[in-house]
Formats: sequence, C-alpha cells, structure tokens
Amino acid sequence: MKKNIHIITGNKGFVGANLSNYISNKNKVIVGVSRNPKKNEIDYSNLNATILNKAKSLIHLAGKAHDLKKTSDDQEYFKINTELTKTLFNQFLESDCEVFIYMSSVKAVADEVEGVLIEDVAPNPITVYGKSKLAAEMYILSKKIPKHKRVYILRPCMIHGSNNKGNLNLLYNFVSKGIPYPFGAYENKRSFVSVENLCFIINELIDNDQIKSGIYNIADNEALSTNELVSTIGLAIDKPTKILKIPKSVVHFFAKIGNIIPLPINSERLQKLTENYVVSNEKIKKAIGKELPLSAIEGITKTIKSFR
Repeated sequence: MKKNIHIITGNKGFVGANLSNYISNKNKVIVGVSRNPKKNEIDYSNLNATILNKAKSLIHLAGKAHDLKKTSDDQEYFKINTELTKTLFNQFLESDCEVFIYMSSVKAVADEVEGVLIEDVAPNPITVYGKSKLAAEMYILSKKIPKHKRVYILRPCMIHGSNNKGNLNLLYNFVSKGIPYPFGAYENKRSFVSVENLCFIINELIDNDQIKSGIYNIADNEALSTNELVSTIGLAIDKPTKILKIPKSVVHFFAKIGNIIPLPINSERLQKLTENYVVSNEKIKKAIGKELPLSAIEGITKTIKSFR
C-alpha cells in the first residue's frame, strides 16, 4: 500500500497554508508540525522516526525569515534555520519516509547577482539569514542518501501570492495612490515565483520518483523589470500609471537623505526596487518535464488583484 501522508513544518505560514490546500486537493493527507499544535497537527517534540515511518514526505518550510528591520539575534537564525533542519533531517534518515524537501533560499547563495543565477554558482551569502540557510544545506549535502530516499533543496526567489504583498507592497502603494513611479531611468530585471508555481513544483517532486535528489532554483519563467511590474500593477487594478525618468544622480541624492531622515525612499529601498536579480529555473523545469501553470505576468496579476 502506497503511503499518502505528507508532513509539513511551517504549515500555518504563507507558503505552508497554500501548499497544504494545494496538495490536499490532490487527495493527499496533510499533517502539520507546529510549536502550538491544533487538531490534526503534532508538536515538534513529538515528531520522531516512528511517526515519519507512516509518511511519504517531510516538507520542511519552517524557518526564521530575513529580518529587514535588523532587530533579530544572529544566533536565532542558526538555532531555527540550521539546527532545527539538522534535527529533522536526522529523523528523516532514521525513518522509512521517502522524500525530504528543504525550503532554502537564493539568499543562501548570493545577495547580488550578475548575469543569471544557476545552481552551480559557488555560494557566498552576506547576511546571517543566508549563512544560516547555507549551513543547513551543507549539512544535508554532507550525508549519504539511501537509495530508496530522495532529498531536494529548493532555493526560491521572492515568493508572492494572494493577500501576501511582500516586496510588491511599496510598488502597489505607488500605483494605487496614483503616485508617479520616479525610478523609470533604471533598467533592471528581477525574478519572482508565484506560490501556485511553487506548490505545483513541490507536488511534482513528491509524486515523481524519477527526479534526482539535489539543489533546485525555483522561479517563474520570465524575469521582469520594475517598470514592467508597475505597468502590470496598473492594469491589474485598472489604474493609469505614470513612470518618471528622474536622473539617477537626483534619485541617489534623495536616497542618501532618506538614510538620515524618514523619507519614502532610502538607499536600501532603492536597491531593492532597481537591482538585477535573475534566477534560472531551467534545471527544475527539465527535471519535471512540464511547463509551470502560470507565467510571471499572470502570477503577479493574480496577486495584485487579491489586494483589493
């Protein structure tokens, strides 16, 4: 009899809730793992090889997210992102569970990208968040994987979806309030991934035992410029958009002032909005052998429409 139980850590988070709904609709049984378990969930302290023996997959989504306000203790990142992953992976190896999926991040590899980010790039994370994710990856890769098991390390770029604004929030505020977007002089490309495409990929990894263990970048097919994003947001909410091409020297001047006094823009926000960060998804698409359900524009449009 085939196992049909799938254990998800972080099942109450944005990705976890979407994934639970997605694979439940594929007639799979979900068991969530939580520090405050509710009905049909288990506590981390009760998760062991005996429970994992009944499951086909362990999908580890729980983690400490990148703290943009920089108020977090560095050790918390390693405690949650690294040590918890080690514990869960060891339990997986000791059990009869077949599939382990670890949600890492492109930030485990690079905070800035020149060209296109592929899986073979030598990791060089700058932030503690990225370093803690990479440390977990290295531990997983250091272990020998039994023949009957499959292990996947996923490195998604920025994930978005219904009612989750993420880094799209600032751009949405520009457009929804009718404020002209002032950074049209910057030419850039960024990769995103819709939560629907991410869930589709995870479901394929669970079901397809021909997909080799390894590291896989997760992104939509197309990278978009910020100017394209602004236009897409305007179309999604039926608002006219105006993109201004203010000279970069002027923009940088006000960004530096924003570092000192509260302005809508500062150097960090400017970089987020205008940097290049293109991620290749060719490896995962080739492994799955299927096209992703949503294009980048379709995914962004769906997300933006959910804000209203």
